[in-house]
Amino acid sequence: MTNQNIKLAKYAGFCYGVKRAVDTVIKLKQENPDKNIYILGELIHNAYVISELQKLGIVTLNSISELPQNTSGYCVIRSHGAEPEIFEKLKSTNLEIIDLTCPDVKKVQQKAIELAKMGYYVIIVGKAEHPEVEAIYANAKLWSDNVAVINAVQQIASIKDKLKQHKKLGIVVQTTQRISTLNEIITELTPLAKELLIYNTICQSTSMRQQEAVELSKDSDLMIVAGSKKSANTSHLAEILSNIVKTIHIENVNDLDEYKNIIRSAKTIGITAGASTPQTIIDNVIKYIKEDK
Repeated sequence: MTNQNIKLAKYAGFCYGVKRAVDTVIKLKQENPDKNIYILGELIHNAYVISELQKLGIVTLNSISELPQNTSGYCVIRSHGAEPEIFEKLKSTNLEIIDLTCPDVKKVQQKAIELAKMGYYVIIVGKAEHPEVEAIYANAKLWSDNVAVINAVQQIASIKDKLKQHKKLGIVVQTTQRISTLNEIITELTPLAKELLIYNTICQSTSMRQQEAVELSKDSDLMIVAGSKKSANTSHLAEILSNIVKTIHIENVNDLDEYKNIIRSAKTIGITAGASTPQTIIDNVIKYIKEDK
C-alpha cells in the first residue's frame, strides 16, 4: 500500500556490544586469512549473521569438545560470555583467546562475584538456560554455593526457606531482562530479606530500546519486531508490545508472507528490531512493505 506510514525505531538493530563483537571477528579474519578462527557458541543470536561469518571461513562450535585436537589459531568467546572453566580449558590449547564478552555482561559477572564475596545470597534475574546467565551463574558459584537463577516470582517458592534463613539477598539482572519482571521479583523478595542489595544491570541499550518501542506502538496500528526467536531482548520486545498493539515477531523478511493481509490493512506500521538484528534484515523488511501491492 502506497499510503502506509512506516516508522522505524531509532534504537533498532545492533547494539554496541554486538557491533563490537561482529566487527572484531570479521577484522580478525581479514587480518589473518590463513588462520583458524573458532567461536564457542553463536557469536550473537542471529542465524543470518552466523551464516555470513561461516562464508568467511569463521567456524561456530556448539561446545569446546568440538575443537579439533592440536589445532591452532584463535578461539573467540562470544558476546554472552563464558564460564570460567572454559577459559581454563582453552589455556591448555594452542589457541589464542579473543574475549568478546559484551562489556555490560562483564559488569554483571563482576557484580555477581562481588555479592558472593560479601556473603549475600546471589539471585540472578534471568533465564537459566541463556548463555549469558549460565556464565554469570558460573562466575558467582566460584565464590559461593548460595546462588540461584529466577525468571518469575513463582520460582521463588522453591528457595523461600533458604532465603529467609540467609537474610542478606543480593540481586543482579540479565542485561536483556524486562524491568517489569525485575520489579515483580523485588516486590516478592523484599519481605524475605533483612538486607536487600539490588544491582539493576539491565543495559541502557535494552532499556532505551524497550521505552522507544512502547512510545512508537502507541501511534501504530501494527508493530513488527525483527530478530531471532532465540534472542532474549528481541523476544521481550515482542512480549511488551503485544500487550499494547497488534505485534508480529519475525526472524527475516520471508516470515512476512504469512502476515500479508495484516500488513496491508495497517495504516501506520512501527518497526523495531533486537540488538542482534543486522541492518540488512531491517532494510529488507521496510522494502517488502513498501513494494507490497
